[in-house]
Amino acid sequence: MENVLTKTSSSSADSDITRAPPNSHLPPKKEAGGWRSVKYILGNESFEKLASMGLIANLTVYLQTRFNMDGIQLVNVFNIWSGSTNVTPLLGAFLSDTYLGRFRTLICGSTASFLVKSYICSFPTTHGMVVMSLIAGIPNLRPLHCTGGSNCQKPEFWQLGVLYLGLGLLAIGAGGVRPCNIAFGADQFDTRTEKGRAQLESFFNWWYFSFTVSLVIALTVVVYVQTNVSWVIGYGIPAACLFFSIVIFLIGKHTYIITKPQGSVFVDMAKVIVAACKKRALSLESTPENSFYDPPCIESDQQVTKLAHTNMFKFFDKAALIADPSELDDKGLPKNSWRLCSVQQVEQLKLVVGLVPVWITGIGCFITMDQMNTFGLMQAIQSNNKIHNFKIPPGWMGLSSMICLSTWIFVYEQIYLPYAKKRSKKNVRLTMRQRINTGIVMAILCMVVAGIVEKNRREKALKQGSLLSPQSILLLLPQFSLSGLNEGFAAVAVMEYYTNHLPESMRTLAGAIFFLSFSASSYLNTAIVNVVHQVTAKLGKTPWLGGRDLNKVKLDNFYYLIAGLALLNLLYFNLFSCRYLVKNADKTPGSRHEDKGLEMNENV
Repeated sequence: MENVLTKTSSSSADSDITRAPPNSHLPPKKEAGGWRSVKYILGNESFEKLASMGLIANLTVYLQTRFNMDGIQLVNVFNIWSGSTNVTPLLGAFLSDTYLGRFRTLICGSTASFLVKSYICSFPTTHGMVVMSLIAGIPNLRPLHCTGGSNCQKPEFWQLGVLYLGLGLLAIGAGGVRPCNIAFGADQFDTRTEKGRAQLESFFNWWYFSFTVSLVIALTVVVYVQTNVSWVIGYGIPAACLFFSIVIFLIGKHTYIITKPQGSVFVDMAKVIVAACKKRALSLESTPENSFYDPPCIESDQQVTKLAHTNMFKFFDKAALIADPSELDDKGLPKNSWRLCSVQQVEQLKLVVGLVPVWITGIGCFITMDQMNTFGLMQAIQSNNKIHNFKIPPGWMGLSSMICLSTWIFVYEQIYLPYAKKRSKKNVRLTMRQRINTGIVMAILCMVVAGIVEKNRREKALKQGSLLSPQSILLLLPQFSLSGLNEGFAAVAVMEYYTNHLPESMRTLAGAIFFLSFSASSYLNTAIVNVVHQVTAKLGKTPWLGGRDLNKVKLDNFYYLIAGLALLNLLYFNLFSCRYLVKNADKTPGSRHEDKGLEMNENV
């Protein structure tokens, strides 16, 4: 027996001695996360955006020139599809938070989109980008080509059905990527430190900068190929870009901080609403704090931030009110989670409800951007696009937006901030309120300039008696540039607000809400366009919208209307919703908002 024990002990010791030297010579293992990880995430995002924008950037031109759609139908199709594409991230956020986690959801979403874009030989009617490629390559899948005028052949119902099938599948494929890429990137920083919070703020700008650069490439190379070479090849390039995005993302796997799914906040919010409605007759007056069900968070869930009870939106507090001790079992847990919820669940819902005022402001900003994606490109189609015997593709107009956006971010991060910090040695970043206000002002100027330019374009075309105006397409650059600045100021700030406002465990939801605001703006814009078309057409004078020929409508009046709505949005933000930038910052326990509360209060 002694021999056995001695041998075992000796073997164990020898084993330890044998393993020691290799470990002692290994270099120290690098910590996961930080900019080391983010560079792969930004690379993935850049190629994914290049792939998706390869379709979106020129879709307006494609629908008008290949499907002979008039202005109203084109805007409806584009906006409804764009809105649907930004709704599917809610489903992706649910799957990420409940089952897959952000890393797996990103992999699944990217892979699914790649399959949608690449399987040309098999199941051609079940993959989105493939359907678009087939429509571009097979003439029978679209109406006869029309060179101009109003008597063009309309697409058949079955042709529209094939088109809608392809667009619908692309919208589904976007649901897995969009809600997770921002949240997964934010996971790589330790926001408990001042350095981590500063890095996170820079990440939002660089996230926008990186994919904006890829958009510039998409708007030049891909759009040129689609317009002047082949629509089939033009839709094949995005598939290759998406493949590269998956490869880059997988290469960086060993550097990522990968968090486990914490459960669906959607279900928790539904439980709070149902429980509060069931207890709507109860009174909260003179209710002691210990009457609420407020268990401690599980220690192992380091990602979950314990939220303190607040007095905002008090109606939802009824969901956590213990009306009867029988609502708890012997272990102190709720017998019915749809009747009694924790304070943590209630406060999570309150945080989401607190987003709504600023969320509405974001929608107002994004409506202006929608105009440039549709009517702005229609202006470009009917402008003189020849510059020294070179024809500028109308889809290139979006380049000025992307260049202005990326230029602003680069100047802000690399020139303004370093110089200002050297002089003041304080936090010199523009506040969210300042950036959102600037973005709304840019939106107003964008619509005013667009209205002036459109009126001159139409008058010159009517004077010449032609479909195309002799006015140069370059005169559209200012309005597209202002649209890019609107996005650079307002959209980046709103995205940062959503992500910072919610705790780390709800970041995927923050990403979904950001894209949901784009969806809401698309649907709202569709409604506005149709109402304006019907009302102005009934007045008996020249309608503001409608038809394939912008020379027969007064698009400039519609632009002025949108400028007026943007002005109302500016007043709404400064008189009401801006207060939630401060209120929610001060009432998010354990978040980095508390460090910036004084700064925000000074600016409000």
